[in-house]
Amino acid sequence: MIAMAAGWHSDGRGWHERRDGATFVLTRRLPLRWDVWAQTVLPDLGRRRLAHAIRQDLWRALRSLRGFAPAVEVTRDGRLCRVRAGGSVAGRIPGGVSERIAAFLEDPGRRRAWQRSATHRRSQ
Repeated sequence: MIAMAAGWHSDGRGWHERRDGATFVLTRRLPLRWDVWAQTVLPDLGRRRLAHAIRQDLWRALRSLRGFAPAVEVTRDGRLCRVRAGGSVAGRIPGGVSERIAAFLEDPGRRRAWQRSATHRRSQ
């Protein structure tokens, strides 16, 4: 069995997760690196579901970036979620990648989809 870095656990599908108070982090590679990233703010949503939805779309948007391994950090801040998305790049980083991520995070259609998929589940 491979030893995990302190506080991290594997979801069994190759993703590493860490919960630290109000913050949930999801990454493909350890140690976590933020070679490229951008931030946004969304309403309070399910942090794990939101992180997985964003990383899935981010991977699709940047899959042509050689050596890219996505990471998403979601921090609950009152009635908001502060999101940092990006990750590590094993290789040369072309200009404008962080700007592409910022535009990706502000896309209205994606934001609506993330909110639908990560809305808090209420027990009935």
